Amino acid sequence: MLRELRPALSLVVLFTLVLGLIFPVAVTGLAQLALPFQANGSLILVGGKPVGSALIGQTFTSPTLFQSRPSALTGTDAKGATVPTPYDASESGASNLASTSKAMIDDVGTRVAAYRRAFGPGPVPADAVESSGSGLDPDISLVNALRQAPAVAAARHLPAASVIALVNQMATRPWLGFVGTAHVNVLELNVALGSKQG
Repeated sequence: MLRELRPALSLVVLFTLVLGLIFPVAVTGLAQLALPFQANGSLILVGGKPVGSALIGQTFTSPTLFQSRPSALTGTDAKGATVPTPYDASESGASNLASTSKAMIDDVGTRVAAYRRAFGPGPVPADAVESSGSGLDPDISLVNALRQAPAVAAARHLPAASVIALVNQMATRPWLGFVGTAHVNVLELNVALGSKQG
């Protein structure tokens, strides 16, 4: 009986070592060598301490900082009531409201009014008032960032031109000039903005 089981047991031990230990250690080591920033969670450091990940959005409400795209993530409190949990990295999802939903129309209308109060009258970029499909989006459109720039500059007592130049410098342009849209990582932009003196 043991003689019949020995090949099977040997294969279990071999594959456990190869696939459960050697392969994961090799892939982890290769990732650390080739892509250390990504392999370690794309963490943004300030003074050597992590302030967030470049892959997960955060809520910014100060007038001296650029605002992120709205997040529609919700959870439940201890009493079972639904509460907002924006940018909760343990989950991902959208509001799932149709464009004809009264709740959606009311939410967008409220956000448009708040955006215009904060950044002045004029067109409002869609990503400033509509939540993303993931609820975790770390980027805003370049149009949105440029629209916010003068108000952020005024709140920081900086020349608008220098903040606009920073936004343009931090922007990721469409791949090959036409694939995707120009966008800016909000956390990276706010960190870079923190180094500017008014």
